[in-house]
Amino acid sequence: MEKLPEIRDSLIVNIEQEDGTSVMPLFVVLAEGMVLDEALQKKIAHTLRTDFSPRHVPDKVIAVPEIPYTLSGKKMELPVKKLLMGKSIEQSVNKDAMRNPGALEVFKK
Repeated sequence: MEKLPEIRDSLIVNIEQEDGTSVMPLFVVLAEGMVLDEALQKKIAHTLRTDFSPRHVPDKVIAVPEIPYTLSGKKMELPVKKLLMGKSIEQSVNKDAMRNPGALEVFKK
């Protein structure tokens, strides 16, 4: 997603539901002055559908202030997934291993 000038960073997770379905939200950090409006959401969906496949189009696009990273610079997909599945931050991640532990707060909400 970062190839789009409107997007600075992104993270997508696939969350399996109890009924066997899944939900796939895409979290994006917008470039300065950008707004996540309908036009940008359509552009994101079109880009993913064209560059990858329709299966890569997220169920929802959500703007967040930052994406959580490990100290070594890896995006923290699994801890975000655990938070979205209802686990506490303490059960999801070791904050001492994070470059930006405050980034998890928005996913907790």
